[in-house]
Amino acid sequence: MERGRAAPPPWRGPWILCLLPALAGGQPLAAGEAAYEEWRATGVRGRAVELSCGPAAAAPPAVVFWSFTPRGEGLPRAVAVGSGREVAVAPGTGMLGRVTLRNGTLELRELRVAAQGRFLCQGLFPERGRLRVGYAAVLLRVLVPVSKPFVRPTAAAAAEGAAVALTCTVREGTEPLSFSWQHQEPRGGPSVTPAGLGGSRAELQLTPANRSHTGWYVCTVSNEVNNHTSDPVYLDIVYGPDEPAIRVEPFSPEQGGFSAGEREDVVLSCLAPSNPPSRYVWLHNGSQVHIGQTYVITAIARAQAGTYTCLAENSHLQTRTQATIVLTVYYPPAGSPSCSALASGDQQDVALRCRWLGGFPLARLRWVGPREEEEEEEGLMGTSFSMATRIQSGAATRNGSSFSCLASHPALPQGAACGTTLWVPSGSPTCAAAATKGDEYVMLRCRWEGGTPLVTLRWRDTAGRALGDPAPSTAVLVLSTDGSLGGREFVCVAAHPLRAAAAECRLRLEVPELEAESEVAVLEGGEAQLSCRQLGSNADLGATVAWYDPKEREVTPGLAKYRLEQGEAWLNLTVRDAEWPGDSGIYRCTATNAVGTASLPVRLRVDRYPAPPNVTISKLRYTRARTEVRLEWRTQGAGNLTGFVVQRRQTKKPLRETVSPWETAAGDIEPHSRDRRLGGLDPAVLYAFRVLAVNHRTAGHPSEVQTPAEPPFEAYPAVTGAAVAGMLVATAASLLAVHCIARHRETLPRLHDLLFRTAGPGAQEPVGTAEDAEAAAAGEEEAVPAQGDSSAPSTAAGTEAAPAQGEPSARSTAAEPLSAAPSTTDDPPVNVTITVTATP
Repeated sequence: MERGRAAPPPWRGPWILCLLPALAGGQPLAAGEAAYEEWRATGVRGRAVELSCGPAAAAPPAVVFWSFTPRGEGLPRAVAVGSGREVAVAPGTGMLGRVTLRNGTLELRELRVAAQGRFLCQGLFPERGRLRVGYAAVLLRVLVPVSKPFVRPTAAAAAEGAAVALTCTVREGTEPLSFSWQHQEPRGGPSVTPAGLGGSRAELQLTPANRSHTGWYVCTVSNEVNNHTSDPVYLDIVYGPDEPAIRVEPFSPEQGGFSAGEREDVVLSCLAPSNPPSRYVWLHNGSQVHIGQTYVITAIARAQAGTYTCLAENSHLQTRTQATIVLTVYYPPAGSPSCSALASGDQQDVALRCRWLGGFPLARLRWVGPREEEEEEEGLMGTSFSMATRIQSGAATRNGSSFSCLASHPALPQGAACGTTLWVPSGSPTCAAAATKGDEYVMLRCRWEGGTPLVTLRWRDTAGRALGDPAPSTAVLVLSTDGSLGGREFVCVAAHPLRAAAAECRLRLEVPELEAESEVAVLEGGEAQLSCRQLGSNADLGATVAWYDPKEREVTPGLAKYRLEQGEAWLNLTVRDAEWPGDSGIYRCTATNAVGTASLPVRLRVDRYPAPPNVTISKLRYTRARTEVRLEWRTQGAGNLTGFVVQRRQTKKPLRETVSPWETAAGDIEPHSRDRRLGGLDPAVLYAFRVLAVNHRTAGHPSEVQTPAEPPFEAYPAVTGAAVAGMLVATAASLLAVHCIARHRETLPRLHDLLFRTAGPGAQEPVGTAEDAEAAAAGEEEAVPAQGDSSAPSTAAGTEAAPAQGEPSARSTAAEPLSAAPSTTDDPPVNVTITVTATP
């Protein structure tokens, strides 16, 4: 507990601590008679309040204990205890405010709302030499001041006739709250309380709002603590424009309009109350001539006579009103009268108008119908000046009836005339819809041309509500694409005074409807065509058709994987070189127009080709040079195939090395082939081969892995034949050379001496003639058997055939030269291998 500033006497501290348990439990001390008092107190949040433990005139208690019971809770909480100068404040009392205790009075500064509840004071009061126990219960109510209110209207600007409400809101304040409203006009003036509009409540209802409600509004809120006024809020009531009033100066009224003298200055003024102020446009005979409230015509000319229309426009409400006057300039009539027919009387009557402006005096005009006698006397009923209008009942008029307007003027002795024929166009109205660029708006167009008067067209919804203004011949309705137009139907109603029943055409704005196959299947490697067609609609809004792939990416032209083909109402997507399973999935065709989007999924199924049959190697053998192998195989089982692939790799050598990868030795082998000759092999490398059957992109199980077998030895007959032929050719060549040298001893002396005089002592003398050479040669041949071994072959050119591979033979060595001594050599035999390559 927090201690006060004054240090308590050392003898009171233990006594107070012993007294606290009894006081904290709310039990009175049994010492004399106990007095109990109860009263109510009121405090304001943020301010200070004092709670007394007894009457103000009474002596302060010797010992006092304050406790607090929040509203709605039953257990009291200790607040403070004091005895004389010794004061202790319980922890956690900051939620009540800043608590101080002085002379038994509990003071709460910076009061908080949580202090609302029951404060109980238990004290020992000295009385006549003894202590009296007293109790005081204070029911404290904490009031919250009103915060500054703010006014929030339902709309800062509202159209006249709409319901508008202004709400006055405060964040806090103890109820009951009192509200008052003040209204001040836009241009100043006294503030008044709006009468009869609920000005004493938190919400001010302006139903319906009118132009007098425009101005500043202030709300004042008060309670028993204080009052607060909001900032002023401006409410703008938009209205108008009202019907314009046209004033002409100089004022010279005429029948059906006004008149002015030629070369006279004429001032036309137009006034149409509106908020915001109206924008004025002046039209002369339907053409714009001036913008502004006042139109001054300086030195008016004859051509400036006619109808003057004042158009008043409210730019905020997009509303218009107009007023038209006829201004006549005195001059002789020019040209001829004009006739026109307009529908009137809610399309039940025809207003026949005849106009011949100008001249002085004004021309007299009157209408004459079928079978009506012409009356030339002046002053007859139906005669008017400059403009003549006749209302003809449509029900009483036959289709094709003609009416004439007869004009008379003193300046024209023969008079003039114009006429018109009333007729109904054939057929019926036609409706069409189109979307603007960007699909921001949808424009509905209804057309039915022809007829006199022109057919009046108007758009309506299915509930019969009118949409837009009626228009002759062509009616256009522009709608904003806000997402609610899909499926709505609009009706164009055509009315003509001569037609008893109205004609109509209907137009329904539909979201695009698509048609496509739900699933397309294709074998891998082929082309899949996904077709999407837009069905016809009575309202063509120009839908945009697009394709999306299975990953929801839009397919655009120029992609290598896809091809787009588009027609007037269809879009085809072609998937090139379909892959399994990458190209399989859900493709989506979407069509978007101004009123919505339609989507249609198409499943593309890319199937794999059936597995080809298995392959078994039936023969694999090296050729003689070991640089080629001859491979044969056969298929097992059923299955389609488009070719074979032969793969090879080097076998593991030594065993610790990793196996080399398979490489293609031959590809694109025809499906009818069952053998192959493969070259380009290294004789020092041992290869392994396998064969796979291929069906388009699907490969079957590879065959068993085999290494080539050694070729059979077939070189001995060739070696023997080659040796015999070589020896015969060498013997014949040697004999011819010796014979030539012997005959030409003089020409080739050195060769002759080398051949015939190489012997040692006792050698023969050179021979000088051919006969001597022949004799010498014969002597040498006879001496051969005597010098050689008796076991030598009888013919020097003869040789034995080579033995088979692996068989030992004593005849495999060649005969020793004649000059060599007979002996036995220890060198191994030499095997000669001749490789013969044959093309199969």
